[in-house]
Amino acid sequence: MNFSSLGLAPELLQAIEACGYTEMTPVQEQAIVPARRGKDVLANAQTGTGKTAAFALPILQQMIDKPRTAPSKSPRTVILTPTRELAEQLAQTIGDYAQFLPFSITAVYGGVKMGGQERKLKAGVDILIATPGRLMEHITQCNVELSASEFVVLDEADRMLDMGFIEDVKTIFQRTAKKRQTLLFSATISPAVNELAHKILHNHQEVRVAKLNAAADTVNHVVYPVDERSKIDLFMNLLEEQNWFQILVFTSTKEQADRLLSDLKLRKVTAAVCHGDKSQGTRRRALAEFKAGDIQILIATEVAARGLDIQGLEYVLNFNLPYLAEDYVHRIGRAGRAGNEGFAISFVSREEERTLDNIERLIGGRIARVFQPGFEVSNRDRLIKNVAQKQRPSRANKSSQTRIEGKSSNPSAGKANKPASVKSKKSVAPKKPKHKNKK
Repeated sequence: MNFSSLGLAPELLQAIEACGYTEMTPVQEQAIVPARRGKDVLANAQTGTGKTAAFALPILQQMIDKPRTAPSKSPRTVILTPTRELAEQLAQTIGDYAQFLPFSITAVYGGVKMGGQERKLKAGVDILIATPGRLMEHITQCNVELSASEFVVLDEADRMLDMGFIEDVKTIFQRTAKKRQTLLFSATISPAVNELAHKILHNHQEVRVAKLNAAADTVNHVVYPVDERSKIDLFMNLLEEQNWFQILVFTSTKEQADRLLSDLKLRKVTAAVCHGDKSQGTRRRALAEFKAGDIQILIATEVAARGLDIQGLEYVLNFNLPYLAEDYVHRIGRAGRAGNEGFAISFVSREEERTLDNIERLIGGRIARVFQPGFEVSNRDRLIKNVAQKQRPSRANKSSQTRIEGKSSNPSAGKANKPASVKSKKSVAPKKPKHKNKK
């Protein structure tokens, strides 16, 4: 289905053509028409499916159809999003859609000074894109009021709930117009998202274009079992062997990200890091350098797991698995976007196997294992068997010792048992895995 069949304003069609769009994606086909008619929408759509256009285009069209008759300090549209990176990206993308329209668009988020944002808000804005925490700061300081906001969008609603923004979101909604249109977009539909949807949506239409909590079909998954201490060596081995040029690498903590960056720099690999302790300017610069191909590896934590749109990115590596299985879906969503093929690689240590089980249950399938020569880990079943064998003689010896002390008149029996127990314990100690020597 083509955008030209929607009867959009010439300015919007011109912008769509300038963006290189022709045919609509499934989420756009299902969401644009009811949203344009003013219905509330609950949309379950993975990242990279074109959902920004699915909510932005119908709102822009309605703003054209029903222009404001009087100036107002309240933005007509409020779009809430969980991270500063996504807020910036939305401002850029929606700005492209509105490039031939007289609407002002502003993004406000934490990590930068409020002064510049305050001036823009007080000057008046048509479309406000904000992270919940920073918007609450501006509301508290009376820099903006939302009583005349007609359109409200929750983008990445599940992530906002995970990050603890629920109370801020509820407060913000209470300050918007009672007669408003609400569009809620979420990559996963959890019980918490459902509960929120029923509180803020009215007579809404549901749009589901992806399997529940599923990864994109265009992404190929693979797991490398490896000891935690050998992950960096395995990474260097695969970088050379697979000839990966650009790869987005996720760690679970900022400390892991910084440590990996140091290890890569020691090995003369160009890399940058993007996490919450870095300033907005540093993070923006790292992302720009990665997109431009100036650095080979971008290391990120969950703060960058959603909303990053990196054209042509093929490879995403989970250097450490996420704590929540749902975050795996969002991480790997950076690859295989807009129908392109992508590859999700995960390094999984023994300590992360339970998390891997949760991920496989979530996505509904077993991920293929690849055992890289020189980085083998001990067999799990054999390890469990060895532990059991080690424990059984210990219990037997303890029972034998009890009988000797309580009933036996042979003083040498206890002495015979003691070295046997020690010998048994040493004989089942697991051997250390061999590692490939660094060249």
